[in-house]
Amino acid sequence: MNPISKYLSAVVLAVTLVTAVGCSSTAKQEGTGEYVDDSVITTKVKAAVFNEPLLKSAEINVETFKGVVQLSGFVSSQSAANKAVEVARAVGGVKSVKNDMRVK
Repeated sequence: MNPISKYLSAVVLAVTLVTAVGCSSTAKQEGTGEYVDDSVITTKVKAAVFNEPLLKSAEINVETFKGVVQLSGFVSSQSAANKAVEVARAVGGVKSVKNDMRVK
């Protein structure tokens, strides 16, 4: 193997490693695949909440990080908050649900 081939191989390996490490997740930051997965979960939870008749008038915000869904905003009653948590837990891919909703 000539010196140019060795150098080129080393550069390709370095770029590959940097790219792989740059896309991986940490405790406080998602990787690219996790971000896409969480976006899908958020969309599914929002749709499920919207399609629930008891929650139609609720002002519920949905955020997802690494499969953990956080519900925040305002609901009309504690039963509506409980229903929103129940609906969110039923969505595929949801690991757990944090309830930060307030009754107005």
